[in-house]
Amino acid sequence: MVGGLTWERRPIDPVAGPRTLDEADGLVERLNDVAALAGPSTTGPGGFRFAESGVAEALGVPTLLVDPNPGPGAVAAGLDDAAERLGCDLIVMIDVGGDVLAHGDEPGLASPLADAVLLAAAAHLRTRSVLGVFGAGCDGELRPAEVLARVAEVAAAGGWLGAWALTPDAADRLERVIAHVPTEASAMAVRCARGELGTTAIRDGRRAVELGPAGALTFYLDPAACLASAAHLAAAVVDAGSLADADAILTARGVRTELAA
Repeated sequence: MVGGLTWERRPIDPVAGPRTLDEADGLVERLNDVAALAGPSTTGPGGFRFAESGVAEALGVPTLLVDPNPGPGAVAAGLDDAAERLGCDLIVMIDVGGDVLAHGDEPGLASPLADAVLLAAAAHLRTRSVLGVFGAGCDGELRPAEVLARVAEVAAAGGWLGAWALTPDAADRLERVIAHVPTEASAMAVRCARGELGTTAIRDGRRAVELGPAGALTFYLDPAACLASAAHLAAAVVDAGSLADADAILTARGVRTELAA
C-alpha cells in the first residue's frame, strides 16, 4: 500500500502546511483521525489534487493519505491502526533527497519539518518500520556528499540494513507515475538511474541537483539508529504534541521550516 502526506508544495496548494483529513473531499474511506484512503478524485480545498490522488490514478488502486498535524505520537497510533486494517506488517518510510537525516545546519536545508515529524513517529510505532532514503540530493536541499555522510553516521551506529538500486523496469514505472504527479525530485532520480551526470536546476532555478549514480539508490536504515545518531531534528520532536509544537521546537533551535513565511 503506497501512501503519503496531506501536504503539497505551494505551487500545488498555496496554503503552507498540511491539510487535515476533514479538509479532503472525495476520500475513498476514512480509516481514523490520521489516515484515509485516497482515490483519483480526492482533492483538497479549492480543488487541488494530492500527489496520492495522482498515484492512485496511475496505479489503479487507492493510496494512503496521512495527516501529520496531530504530531508524532498520534501519527504512529493512526499508522498502526491503518496497518492492522489493511493487513500490512511493515511500514517503510521513504524520504526523497535525504534531508530526513539532517543535523539542522546544512545550508540547503529547506523542508525539515514534515520529515522530522514522520521519522519521530517511528519511535512510537508498534508495527515494524524501516527508513528508506531515496535519491540522495535529488530534491536540491542536502548535497549528495552530505547525505552519504549522514547515512554513514547511521551505519556507524548500527543502523545499516542494506541498499537497492532503481532498476530499469522500476525507473520506467516511476516515470509513468510521474506523468500523473507534478514532482521534480523523483524525476531527478530517474535521470540518475539512466546515467546522467552533472548539475541541473529545479524549482524554477532556485535549487541545484548533482546528478549521479548515488541518486538512483535507496538506503534502508533502522529508524531507532537514525534517531540516536544523524537525525537530530527528528529526535528533537519525538515528544512533540502536534506538528505545530514540532515547528516551534525546531524554530527555537534556529531551524527554518517549510511553514516559515
